[in-house]
Amino acid sequence: MKKLIACLFCLFPFIFFNDIQAQVQHSGWLATFNTVKAGKKTSIHSDIQWRSTDELQHTQTLLLRAGLNVHVTKQLVLTGGYAFIHNYRSIGDADGYVNEHRIWEQAVYNHKIKTLFMSHRLRLEQRFLPKSVVENNELKNDGSLYANRVRYFIRNVLPLKREQQFERGFFAALQNEVFLNFGNKANVNGEAFDQNRLYLAVGYRLGKSFDLEAGYMNQYINGRNNAFTNNHIAQVAGYVRL
Repeated sequence: MKKLIACLFCLFPFIFFNDIQAQVQHSGWLATFNTVKAGKKTSIHSDIQWRSTDELQHTQTLLLRAGLNVHVTKQLVLTGGYAFIHNYRSIGDADGYVNEHRIWEQAVYNHKIKTLFMSHRLRLEQRFLPKSVVENNELKNDGSLYANRVRYFIRNVLPLKREQQFERGFFAALQNEVFLNFGNKANVNGEAFDQNRLYLAVGYRLGKSFDLEAGYMNQYINGRNNAFTNNHIAQVAGYVRL
């Protein structure tokens, strides 16, 4: 586990920005990630995520995502899909919920090093962001803005009971994901770096079809004019494979 942590920090040396003052938040996330077999080489992906605002006051985000997986090999999976994001936003004294639409494509490569299960994911997103305006002290939508983003994710699952075929028992999970904007950066934060998410969790595999885990995520967000936010997140997630 020490080697795994050292490797992850070598891959992402910029995940901590100790010299930059950031706004600090605390929130909770609930998520379910689902894969349902549709054919010999295909399956359906879906995930549902609920995220709270700071101090768990109310809903910040409801995310619904779906896609079609093509299993090129046992290790390589290609996916394309659509995501709907319902976000809370405030401008001045006006606040409310606005919707973002995304088209996304990704490649996932899974492999194993001894008893360590590793997953690499490269995702592209075409984002249609709400253009919000304030009218009569109310938040309203005035069309959309387009932006692109690329995300790289690495997840490591280490069974706490050493077995070649891990089908049941406790595990530790360590993952990191970096988000980068490209093209139309002025429509987001004006910068290439968007955010980074570092996550550590402990989970239990109930069988081949279901994992349940709980952990801590540090989300570092780059806003406009380097207005960074450091979000401390308690997350509970379920993984379903049918």
